[in-house]
Amino acid sequence: MKFLKSFYIHNTFFRYIAVLAASFVLSYWFPVIYPISWLLTLLLFSLFLFDIYLLYRPHSAIMAKRVLPKKLSNSDYNPLKVNYRSSYNFKTYVSIIDELPVQFQKRDFEHRSVLDKNEDYQFEYSLRPVERGEYHFGSLIVFASSPLKIIKRKYAFEKYRTVPVYPSIIQMQQYDFLAISNHLTEMGLKKMRRIGQTQEFEQIKEYVSGDDIRTVNWKATAKQNNLMVNQYQDEKSQPVYSIIDTGRVMKMPFNDLKLLDYAINSTLAFSNVALKRHDKTGLITFSKGIETHLPAVQKITHLNTILEKLYGIDTSFTDSDFGLLYGHVKRKVSHRSLLLFYTNFEHISALRRQLPYLLALAKKHVLVVIFFENTELEDLITSDTEDIQDIYHKSVAEKFSFEKQLMQKELQKYGIQTILTKPANLTLKTINKYLEIKARGLI
Repeated sequence: MKFLKSFYIHNTFFRYIAVLAASFVLSYWFPVIYPISWLLTLLLFSLFLFDIYLLYRPHSAIMAKRVLPKKLSNSDYNPLKVNYRSSYNFKTYVSIIDELPVQFQKRDFEHRSVLDKNEDYQFEYSLRPVERGEYHFGSLIVFASSPLKIIKRKYAFEKYRTVPVYPSIIQMQQYDFLAISNHLTEMGLKKMRRIGQTQEFEQIKEYVSGDDIRTVNWKATAKQNNLMVNQYQDEKSQPVYSIIDTGRVMKMPFNDLKLLDYAINSTLAFSNVALKRHDKTGLITFSKGIETHLPAVQKITHLNTILEKLYGIDTSFTDSDFGLLYGHVKRKVSHRSLLLFYTNFEHISALRRQLPYLLALAKKHVLVVIFFENTELEDLITSDTEDIQDIYHKSVAEKFSFEKQLMQKELQKYGIQTILTKPANLTLKTINKYLEIKARGLI
């Protein structure tokens, strides 16, 4: 039974059969070819049996292993590897098929190569998931054939591997490295000029050339009989909350990814940068109810807790309750904090319905409302028009695009910080806004 399950006919065998069939047809007009055709048939049958012997004589002559990361990163191209080896005594032609998770809807994955004896080989490919959750890999299948290419032997390895897809860990690591190396501008992050004094006292030390004369501590100078100055450091451990609206407005897809997933990826990368800069980070998600509340904590291990919470977030088809959010923040967030609020408004009337709650939040906290440009409308606006219908569609698109700018000005009129961005630029603009607010000493 095992033999039958692993036994396959090679495509080349059918070419051999076609040649034999043609020779028998030609023998009708050229009888001398008839006995030669039978000799070729016997030869092909002998080679058929010999090929079976070559491929099935070793118990297991092919070894293959799929190398998967523990977690895949959502919306990124994740590198995967396959290691394989042949112990046949001849040059082996292999075809490798990886049974990918159904989410990718890819049914034509195949890698072909030629193996020498006892050599290790490796090939890489990449996958870009666009949904969080568990991804189930099937078998790693290898078809091996000899130089005769008459039959193929099937090998199957690593049945049923499950890998979770988390928010964009790759994007987080990119910004983490740049934040540590102080090369944030290479990714387009702005260098903010610090305004005013947002510093706290650290220690008293002896004056050295270059110290600010305005920081001289005259009492300490009199006691020590030496010029002493106060040393300050930037304020740290300020609470920063990412608030994510999980209502129906965040279901809108752009480039195969929902707005919610853009917000989640941005939250993870931003939280990592904020923790590296010694601020406290927290998380709130809501729609009809409060789904997640993580108090702001200044521990680098807190990032793992945020990651696990972000992994399980999903959108619903309900309208979000901004009043409920305001009541929750009023009760649970007692200190003045920076609130990065990820949501979306498509009409200015929708914004005005929620404006009283946003103003109430902004009274006690520094509120940044983050919403999205409709990139599909931008494509329509910049496209050429050919008839009256196209002109009508373009006019409507320009109206909706203009409303987005009106919403931004409406919020800014009431002193609310805003980010209006394309989904692809969300993380970059969010971190820029955080650096700007820190530099201006607003929290």
